[in-house]
Amino acid sequence: MNGFGEHGHGEDAFGPSKGGIVSGFDAFPKTKKTYLVKGRNSSAWTVTLILMCIYLSRSEMSRWLAGTTTQSFIVETGVSHDMQINLDVIVAMRCADLHVNMQDAAGDRTLAGDLLRKDPTTWAQWTGNHMENGIHELSKEGDASASFWEELWDVHEQLGKAKKRKFGKTPRVRGATDSCRIFGSLDGNKVQGDFHITARGHGYMEFGEHLDHKTFNFSHIIREMSFGPYYPSLTNPLDSTIAITPTPADHFYKFQYYLSIVPTIYTDDSSLIPLLESVSFDKNHPASSVFHTTHAIKTNQYAVTSQSHTVPENNVPGVFVKFDIEPIMLAVIEEWSGFWRLMVRLVNVISGVMVAGGWVWQMFDWGSEIVGKRRRRGDGVGVLGTPQQEKMSWD
Repeated sequence: MNGFGEHGHGEDAFGPSKGGIVSGFDAFPKTKKTYLVKGRNSSAWTVTLILMCIYLSRSEMSRWLAGTTTQSFIVETGVSHDMQINLDVIVAMRCADLHVNMQDAAGDRTLAGDLLRKDPTTWAQWTGNHMENGIHELSKEGDASASFWEELWDVHEQLGKAKKRKFGKTPRVRGATDSCRIFGSLDGNKVQGDFHITARGHGYMEFGEHLDHKTFNFSHIIREMSFGPYYPSLTNPLDSTIAITPTPADHFYKFQYYLSIVPTIYTDDSSLIPLLESVSFDKNHPASSVFHTTHAIKTNQYAVTSQSHTVPENNVPGVFVKFDIEPIMLAVIEEWSGFWRLMVRLVNVISGVMVAGGWVWQMFDWGSEIVGKRRRRGDGVGVLGTPQQEKMSWD
């Protein structure tokens, strides 16, 4: 037939592809390559989608492992009568010249100097080259406050740091002492109060030798100031802060700190929150120890503002800490979703990426095809895709 068979263009060339014995039973034989049109290579796009699925899946798994942290404020309905105060302060005055006292709104006065420990030391042991890491001025902490609040909401880190320890020992002193380290824990009423460090004979009526005003120097370093069980690893706003008088001649100088205390619970098990009310009413409750474990701790966080200035000689200089307890409680809860919920999220992420990627590729392919057709029309392409000049030469 017109010589087509001699050139291999017979009917067999356009029929189904030949195969072995197994292909004879194939109900859907493969189309010959003559009728196939090779599309665009999408291997690079497939690799991109796979990498995207891996990245998003990894992000979902990291989020699942980190858990979800929620903060909620509730009214503290329990009745608490006392609160532990933990203090570790170095004052640039001799221990014999200092008085430490606490007075609350209930009218109770506590001679904190008799309950806290006073160790003679030197100011040089805690400043200069011997200054501890992280010591900073409260008004110049810069980005430290941002990292503090970020750390504050990390329940896992807070629970890991909640380990009761004792106060460290004071370094040995060689030579004369000029400062005093005041540290320890004491119990007070859970009401508004005032904790102050003053000079001997100033602030309270006392008989004895008058203290020379030139010895006044209330520059101090607060290593620890916390309320509740003593967890030295937990970070508080006044921890590791230093305050120095502007000049050595500022003997009558008053440092004031105003604290707003908020009872706080950190837990990774939300089912423990309902136990709080019963535990607050009864200290001997069997579940009272639950809030001091690796799954839940009950402590107190606080916000602080400071004000320091010189005072006239008829006023009382010193370090004054006024604290007020808020009637609300902050519960910081970290929870993890179940394993099967993670699987559902992973399936949704992978399937969503694949489906969206398929749609994008189809739209790209369709757009490329339209652009290609317009270009061929502009070049004078014939019906069979050959240039118009060659078509005319065949005619």
